Amino acid sequence: MRLLVTRRLPDRVIEAAASCFDLVLRDRTTPLSAEELRDSLRDFDLILPTLGDRYQADVFADVPGPRTRLLANFGVGYNHIDVAAAQAAGVAVTNTPGAVTDATADIALALILMTARRLGEGERMLRAGTWQGWHPVQMLGTHVTGKTVGVLGFGRIGKAIARRCHFGFGMEVVYHNRSAVAADFPARQVDMATAMAADFVVAAVPGGPATRHLVDARALGAMKKTGIFVNISRGDVVDEAALIDALRAGRIAGAGLDVYEMEPEVPATLRAMENVTLLPHLGTACLEVREAMGMMAVDNLIAFAEGRPLPNLIAP
Repeated sequence: MRLLVTRRLPDRVIEAAASCFDLVLRDRTTPLSAEELRDSLRDFDLILPTLGDRYQADVFADVPGPRTRLLANFGVGYNHIDVAAAQAAGVAVTNTPGAVTDATADIALALILMTARRLGEGERMLRAGTWQGWHPVQMLGTHVTGKTVGVLGFGRIGKAIARRCHFGFGMEVVYHNRSAVAADFPARQVDMATAMAADFVVAAVPGGPATRHLVDARALGAMKKTGIFVNISRGDVVDEAALIDALRAGRIAGAGLDVYEMEPEVPATLRAMENVTLLPHLGTACLEVREAMGMMAVDNLIAFAEGRPLPNLIAP
């Protein structure tokens, strides 16, 4: 079977895929273009797409009866793929859940600490050569231990973030989720406004139409003036313009972001704000994690080729 891997993955993953399939490895780091998306459905039996490869309904509409039978997505998030349109065209979709949980939760805690304790700002001061030495009121930040964290979305990643907050920092955990979730630590399900009123708010919901602009001006309006907002989910979960407005007006104290609404474009206003920590989508950027994600995608490809049930099939 002919397989397209849309961007370079760790060597171990490429070697595993090449040993099982007629592999074509695309040599660019950018998402597939509109033309490449359509050509891929015509030319390959299997595709291993990555974040930003937008297999949307219009792409499938332009390629009736595609050769492709499986999109084995590299990543747990798949809002760049219209699963219903894919399955209507006879194309199955899988993802890589579980492999990303701990690494993404770690980044959430890093953003909490960096923003609350002004770590990025302090490093910039040192690199600029403007530090004049320690003094008692220099760069006073916000204490994290013992505060309240509100987690939006309490799936694998949301629970992993909350667990770290509770056991690592003695934080009270509240969460907003469609249903109650059992946890091995104290965690209280609350409405959206109550979750947003926590000292720290972390968005950990899946991307997609149902959560687009979940965090809008109204939601941000429920935050404390001392509150810090963190997003490790998907960029369009947040109304970025509303977030910028809240930060600029001083209605919230700061933000830590790993994803952006128009990624990779980051508004100049955000880049200029010292109270905002900005990371270039590093949530799963560990070799071990990216290898695990890739091997999980390859497992899905092999299962398909062998006619076995797909381990991580996404329902429409």
